[in-house]
Amino acid sequence: MWADEAALDAAARRLDEWESSLADRAARARDLSARTQALTGTARTADGLIEVTVDASGLLTGLWLDERVRQHSTAHTARQLLTVTRDARTDLLRRLTEATTDALGVDDPAARAIVESHQRRLGPDPGTPDARR
Repeated sequence: MWADEAALDAAARRLDEWESSLADRAARARDLSARTQALTGTARTADGLIEVTVDASGLLTGLWLDERVRQHSTAHTARQLLTVTRDARTDLLRRLTEATTDALGVDDPAARAIVESHQRRLGPDPGTPDARR
């Protein structure tokens, strides 16, 4: 009977540890969710004429154009806008990756899955020239 009681105590301790571990992971996941929702990505052209900000979903939320953009063709400005928007999304992806690995750890399988999800959503489209860089 003593062996059964010891085994029962050991099982109860394992269940308590498991429950505590789940509660800790849930708390870290809630914290990560709150942190990532607040993240943005920002990029500026090398000449400083255009700055773009994207929200946590990668959607454009801010656009700043220097008056000097008028000295360039609209086609040139459009190309720069597309490029700097991709750069802002890359900045966001970097920030999301850092927040995820900080909260969950680099070796955590859930962290890897979350980062891969962000990469699929925010990374370059496989058909774009950026995807081949």
